Amino acid sequence: MDELDTEIVRLLQTDARQSNRELARRLGIAPSTCLERVRSLTRRGVIRGYHADIDLAALNRGVQALVSIQVRPLNRSVINTFKEFASGLPEVISVFVVAGGDDFLLHVGVQDLDHLHSFLLDRLSKRKEIAGFRTSVIFQQVRNPALSRLDDPSG
Repeated sequence: MDELDTEIVRLLQTDARQSNRELARRLGIAPSTCLERVRSLTRRGVIRGYHADIDLAALNRGVQALVSIQVRPLNRSVINTFKEFASGLPEVISVFVVAGGDDFLLHVGVQDLDHLHSFLLDRLSKRKEIAGFRTSVIFQQVRNPALSRLDDPSG
């Protein structure tokens, strides 16, 4: 990744809907050069797709939480089975397999605290492989709008 690639990624993270012509204008390069660079970034797997940033409250998911989960026995089969189960739940936004005291971290979004409580009791506590879980309600979330390579001195 050179400086131009880094700037393309930064600008697309800020607004992925801008046209190739607008992106090229902002970069000060020809549209054909810009298009080839974006295609190259996509081929190399730097750009994996374009996504809409959705307001979870507008989807009736105003309450978000992080649920730390420990599973037993701790083996590949149990991890894969639980990962598949959790990723299929409509309340689950993201599933993270983690190291340390917990084995999973689930990011969930639900209508309200009653639905969160029901999710924990009805969906999780009934699973035999779950040895324990802790829940942290999310009050606010702030995301970095434009990530760059950590070894990039300009980033």
